[in-house]
Amino acid sequence: MKYYTYILLTNRNTLYTGITTDVLRRFEEHKTSIKGAKYTKLNPPVEILYVEEFENKSEASKEEYRIKKTLTRAQKLRLIENNRDKTAKLLKSFLNQQK
Repeated sequence: MKYYTYILLTNRNTLYTGITTDVLRRFEEHKTSIKGAKYTKLNPPVEILYVEEFENKSEASKEEYRIKKTLTRAQKLRLIENNRDKTAKLLKSFLNQQK
C-alpha cells in the first residue's frame, strides 16, 4: 500500500503537514472536520500544495516528521515550489482514479 506525505494551505495562510493513504479523501476530511486534525478544525484547508509518494508508512512518517520538525516555513515553500509539477501529476492521477 502506498502512503503519501502532504502539505495543505489553510484559510489562515498556514501550512499543515500530514500522511495518508488517500490524499483526496483526507483533504475532504480536514475540510469537513469529520475526522480532521485539531489544527485543521480551527484552520480549515483550502488547497493541497504538496504530495510525495512512499512505499510504506514508515518512510512517509519520517518525511512528515522531517518537514514538521526541521524545516522552516521558507524551506517548506521551496519544497512545495520545487515539487509543483510532481504534485500536479499525482493529484491529476488521483482525480482520474476517482472517475
